[in-house]
Amino acid sequence: MPDLPTPQDASEAALFSECWDAVLAYADLCTSGSTAAAQLGREAFAHGIREARAAEAGPVRGTGRRPARLPRIPLLLTSVRTTAAAWEEEGQGHKLDPDLRLWLNSDKAARYTGPPLQRPLALRGLRDLQQADAELLWFTEVEALPLPLVAGRLGLDPAGAAEELQQVRTLFRDRCHRNHLDTPMDARCRSYARLLDAVTRSSAAETPDDLSRHLATCVQCAEAAACLRPHGGALPGALAGGVIGWGGLAYLERRRRAAEVRLGPGRTGSADTTAAAPGDAEQKARVARNSLLVAAVLVSVLALGVSLMPFGGSGDDLGAPTDRQPVADPAPPLPSAPSLPPATSKPADRTTRSTKPTAKPGASEGRDRHTEPQGTSSPTARPEPGESADPVCRVEYDLVNQWPDGFQATVTVTSAESLDSWRVAWSFRDGQRVGQMWDASVSQDGSRVTAAAADYNKSVPAGGDLAFGFISSWRGKNSPPYDFELNGHACAKSG
Repeated sequence: MPDLPTPQDASEAALFSECWDAVLAYADLCTSGSTAAAQLGREAFAHGIREARAAEAGPVRGTGRRPARLPRIPLLLTSVRTTAAAWEEEGQGHKLDPDLRLWLNSDKAARYTGPPLQRPLALRGLRDLQQADAELLWFTEVEALPLPLVAGRLGLDPAGAAEELQQVRTLFRDRCHRNHLDTPMDARCRSYARLLDAVTRSSAAETPDDLSRHLATCVQCAEAAACLRPHGGALPGALAGGVIGWGGLAYLERRRRAAEVRLGPGRTGSADTTAAAPGDAEQKARVARNSLLVAAVLVSVLALGVSLMPFGGSGDDLGAPTDRQPVADPAPPLPSAPSLPPATSKPADRTTRSTKPTAKPGASEGRDRHTEPQGTSSPTARPEPGESADPVCRVEYDLVNQWPDGFQATVTVTSAESLDSWRVAWSFRDGQRVGQMWDASVSQDGSRVTAAAADYNKSVPAGGDLAFGFISSWRGKNSPPYDFELNGHACAKSG
């Protein structure tokens, strides 16, 4: 177990507490148990902090600017991913989430460590921003913190913070556009590059049918479309998925819920305003700093407890058995505060790994949630007319997020029989068009959509789940899909 870095002052101690909350939230997604989550989080945190300090203390360029690097929280999150990859290579892969292990051994993971020009566009774009601009974008878009709170933390004028954020979004888009043109691509993708730039500049611009069909089959161009469109709500997902990689969208959902717990829905927060008020004497200043540190720790503990809860079910589930043990109190405790989170474990049932929604990129953190991001389209579990008593499959459709011209959803299918391969088909009522899909390949013929298994998730045991997510466009109305089939067999709807 590595020794954790010691905070250099009270402000860094508070920053350590906030960063630890984020690191442990992602580490829990990456592991198969709470004890492993604490171990992975501590190793990644120690490595990431040392890397950040080395970068800050490193030599500057001739122009007086330091080399491009990520803000501290995304830097630590990528450290979790690289530490998990090291575990896999060192024979400790049994501690990791099985789906993460598949991802680490696929071409998807290689993109994050391969040639720089082939890495995800969002990762390259965020690194190209100045440090303060990158932090403003990450805190507001991914960590879901209120803009006034972020402005106070970064020393910005609250009155002009909204305009500053809009300028940073535009700057990020320009960096991504430049990087997209520099990316090696085939002739077909190159032919759509200028059209993609023009379409994404305006929220009112319509996407031509041929470009829509191309985006539905080309992951690289679909990622570019999300990064180049600063409006419409796709930017947070593009940042989280592009920078973190596996589990990025699940992490995004957790942080949004943690922010709601810390500040309350719709509240702007004012913690930084209090912290910024100077004392009249040295004693008052010391008391204020200590109070801020204690408050930061309490907020971190509360947010961490909620971020590690399984978002689904009702209070009746509290007595359900669980094979997860509370995260062991890390020893020595994190030096960011007198009592850093003995990380609260999430009482999630790990007996069937494929049922964990956060194990899939883009999957939501829960299904029967009390508070949905934009509402859920999951229908109630009432049998349809003519539905058999023992269907061969059951399907759950979850609307994760929705914005004016698009939405994100996940589909989870439980198969009564074991499968060597699978194809899931359904129909849309309102002309929705799927633009991007993960954990499956997509084809669409009119209103009928078909998702086919990827190479790494074709096998499904009897009673097991298969799951995938997608981003789709909509206009006017966004009714949930119907007529789900698994390998040609009708599926019953699940609540």
